[in-house]
Amino acid sequence: MDEPTPHDPIVDELLAHNAEFAAAFGGGDLPVAPARHLAVVACMDSRMDIFKILGLDNGEAHIIRNAGGVVTDDVIRSLCLSQRLLGTREILLLHHTDCGLQKVTDDAFKAELAAELGVTPRWALESFTDPYANVRQSIQRLLLSTFVPHKDHIRGFVYEVATGELHEVSSDGPPPDVAAS
Repeated sequence: MDEPTPHDPIVDELLAHNAEFAAAFGGGDLPVAPARHLAVVACMDSRMDIFKILGLDNGEAHIIRNAGGVVTDDVIRSLCLSQRLLGTREILLLHHTDCGLQKVTDDAFKAELAAELGVTPRWALESFTDPYANVRQSIQRLLLSTFVPHKDHIRGFVYEVATGELHEVSSDGPPPDVAAS
């Protein structure tokens, strides 16, 4: 693993931005339950502005993010709360092309950590080679979960980072032909 390069901390800059934001803040009256009854599970990739990609505003959806947008036990936990306590009824999965998890394998990453730290993590990295297949797997995990009660409206998409387009993924079929994009 490469050593991080030294850089100036940015937290002070971010706090200055927050002071400007707070001075003009007008969203304090938003309800805790999302207005669109939607939960989005997406990758944490910094190139993806989920609100802009989907045309959402604050207060309209729960946004659950992790590496790869993978449906893990923690995502199931969040969706369980989202649906059972806060009224969401639709789930949108949003993975993307050129994902960092496509560039590593679980075994190699864990071996690297074990060599460096002397311990192997208990968690799965959940690397994958095909974002379309990974969306299908995530849909299946949701459909099989007893903790997610509302499954009638689950849809999955792959965001094309080079064009900004969304490609819908069928839960049971091959990915669409996106070679032209």
